[in-house]
Amino acid sequence: MSANTIVHINGWPGTGKLTIARLLAPLLGAKLVDNHTLINPAEMLFSRRDPLYRSLRGEIRTLVFDHIARADVAATFIFTDALSDDDYDTRQFEAYRELAGRRNARLVAVVLDCSEEENLRRLVLPARAERLKLVNPDIVSGLRAKHLLLRPKDCEIVGLDVTALSAEEAAAEIARRLAKAS
Repeated sequence: MSANTIVHINGWPGTGKLTIARLLAPLLGAKLVDNHTLINPAEMLFSRRDPLYRSLRGEIRTLVFDHIARADVAATFIFTDALSDDDYDTRQFEAYRELAGRRNARLVAVVLDCSEEENLRRLVLPARAERLKLVNPDIVSGLRAKHLLLRPKDCEIVGLDVTALSAEEAAAEIARRLAKAS
């Protein structure tokens, strides 16, 4: 796989994005930026209803993206996120597109899906709550009923159903597809 790549792993909460990304990062020689790295400082200090929550979250994201834009051009970065096809999430993805543009980098959107049954089973695993991750099955079922996962236009997409795959198998398959396409 070529260096200077932005890999955006998108999937519903509980799909296994972080677990897969942790295994994928060494395969690609990449740095991992989990979405909770960007969210948790605001989450720890403010409720999501507090305007300070959104402003802190946005400022942290901007700082991280600005620094990555200036990082060595040989570096590859993996991001995890849970973006749907709604207008707000579609606009959120544009920050990744802008970052790739600022770095003159390859942008790959990896879309992970799995059956709703398996998704909800994974969602309530105890380790998720410890990391301040969403564990409410009603919220995820509601999102899945109203939206599709974002599949951004005008960028390379790798889609993978991880229902029956181990995290190791999923990471290896993503790495294989990224290398094949580069």
